[in-house]
Amino acid sequence: MKTDMKRMLLRALVVAALGVGVAHGKECKGVNFPDQAQVEGSNLTLNGLGLRQATAFKVNVYVAALYVSKTSSDPNALLGSTAPSELVLQFVRNVGADDLRKGWTEGFEKNSKGELTALKERIATLNGWMADVKTGDKLTFVHKPGTGLDVNVNGAAKGTIKGDDFAKAFLAIWLGADPPNPEIKAGLLGGACG
Repeated sequence: MKTDMKRMLLRALVVAALGVGVAHGKECKGVNFPDQAQVEGSNLTLNGLGLRQATAFKVNVYVAALYVSKTSSDPNALLGSTAPSELVLQFVRNVGADDLRKGWTEGFEKNSKGELTALKERIATLNGWMADVKTGDKLTFVHKPGTGLDVNVNGAAKGTIKGDDFAKAFLAIWLGADPPNPEIKAGLLGGACG
């Protein structure tokens, strides 16, 4: 009996010890993100999580996580930052490549109207890298100041789209005046997700 009690106590201590080192994070719609991310030696902090909902039926599409060097609830401060940032989109449903392309194109048109001519070829490059995504897949976009936007589709590096102007216009899809849905912008700025 004493041996069984010792084993139970030992197991409880091991479980407790393992739990101490677990990184904290945030969750939205069953998708978890850590509080911190690392980009080329820079520690970034989770600014917020936002839920992309589509159609009048508010169909959940993906959870977005925005990591920045200095958190803020001011979209202009985040869009004007010259520090690295990372945007991660984790899909909670299957989405076709054509729908992704359409979403990016509409987002640029709504939030970067005056720059579309300068961005046109680079938007085409981004759209060319898109593929169908399935539930659980991730798209990761890292802004490296002075370089541009690194694009990663479900673990595969696609390349870098040159220019800080492109990276800013891309982030403006979610943080600009006309985001895909108001809740995603509010969540990425630190509000509630979903």
